[in-house]
Amino acid sequence: MSEASVHPEQPYPEQPYLEPLYLEPRLEPPLAPLLDSGAFLHALADALGSPLAVLLPDRIAENVEHFRAVYRRHHLSGSVFFAHKANRSSALVRRLAVTDAALDAASLGELQHALGAGFTADRIVATGPKDPEFLWLAALTGATVHIDGRGELEELAGLVRKHGLPRVRVLLRLSDFRAPGVRIRSRPSRFGTSAGSLDRLLDAVERHRDTVEPTGTAYHLDTTSLDEKAVALEGCLHAMDALRRRGFRPRAVDVGGGFGVNYLAHGDQWDRYTTALTHAVLGRRPPLTWAGHGYGLRAENGTLRGTLGLYPSHRPVAGAAYLDALLSLPAPSLGRPLGALLLENLYDLHTEPGRALLDQCGFTLVRVLEVRRTDSGEQLVRLAAKASDIGLEEHGVLVDPVLVGRDGDDGEGPGGPPTGVHLTGSLCLESDLITRRTVFLPRPPRPGDLLAFANTAGYCMDFGATRAQRQPPARKVAVHRAAGGWRWCLDEQYWPITRQGDGQA
Repeated sequence: MSEASVHPEQPYPEQPYLEPLYLEPRLEPPLAPLLDSGAFLHALADALGSPLAVLLPDRIAENVEHFRAVYRRHHLSGSVFFAHKANRSSALVRRLAVTDAALDAASLGELQHALGAGFTADRIVATGPKDPEFLWLAALTGATVHIDGRGELEELAGLVRKHGLPRVRVLLRLSDFRAPGVRIRSRPSRFGTSAGSLDRLLDAVERHRDTVEPTGTAYHLDTTSLDEKAVALEGCLHAMDALRRRGFRPRAVDVGGGFGVNYLAHGDQWDRYTTALTHAVLGRRPPLTWAGHGYGLRAENGTLRGTLGLYPSHRPVAGAAYLDALLSLPAPSLGRPLGALLLENLYDLHTEPGRALLDQCGFTLVRVLEVRRTDSGEQLVRLAAKASDIGLEEHGVLVDPVLVGRDGDDGEGPGGPPTGVHLTGSLCLESDLITRRTVFLPRPPRPGDLLAFANTAGYCMDFGATRAQRQPPARKVAVHRAAGGWRWCLDEQYWPITRQGDGQA
């Protein structure tokens, strides 16, 4: 949302101050039926504690197939690399190892984890900031390495020569693209080499022909804009031509990640909430957040200022559909669909989805500890979890939790009207808020209830988890459906071939 101005003389629609503002999560199988299994979820939480991260490994394999369907639609080959940094789970990586997916490792630990989970090095790409140990293990095992700049290239070449390693396959990662005659440009990034400096990078590649084999180009772009990504993809195609003119034989273009997730079931709820939030910031309705937090918006002399710092939680074009839209988009200056240009040049397409591959793959389960009212009438619900255990708001994602009562009491029956609450964490810190906004639940929560925060597997489950105040982060369990009910095991005990004997609902 760009900076906006709303003046006090402009009319505002009538606001139903007391009407709940829901942001209901989008739920699909197997996540939806699992959240309906209250007795099973309470048994898990009773046994393993709160918070608890619940994962559905089979769903990640389905999501890989959704991306593969787009590849087939555009007649393209190449690899779907799971961005491992989105979740540290062993179960998810081991489940992916028995698909045709590949893996993007952004640290030495992730590379070691992938190798130990069953991935061979030819299915791994090493990305992100790299220390010498990370570069060495990638080169030794035969993983492909993303090269961010000449300094990293020099370091890798030195390691190869010093330790007698074989030539390393590399992808040249670029950023800061500009399309001739087109006003759109990609935003600068601290990752990758500016496209304007490509020739100097290629000079360095030529000097190190004995140590590296450039197999293609890549880009890093932190945006949801299809137009910006089209500029970047076209820039990578021009870079492929530059490599070929220098006698190299590149064969792949890596478009990274950023395909997104649609978190919400209803777009109109998102529109209604963000509109009401602007009115609340302007003082045109009661606050929707703790201490009037505006998520980046502020009022100055009756005018709305700032930028809404939230993830677009309702994204009708996300995941594999976003990739399809990108490949169908005409190149900004070449005019042909980007997917057709890749096909005509017989280039492989590499993608690195993290959040998108984890869509519907899990949730975070927490216990309600205490419910109380402040003197001003606000209802506080303290949960057996820290804000860092449920990183939805840390990543700008607004979505309601699912209330899971005991004995099927999830709010559908009697028990009280819908109620607005503030969800707080278990740390002795004012800032430990699970949600800054008022969350509306179908009935007043009670101690012992569970709240399930859906779709946290992508970045929101453990990316920022801590052990503050000696409180441990959430344990992880892997769940799958079998004849007679749900079965589970601890995340680290999951292997795709040993499902029998797990705990059963």
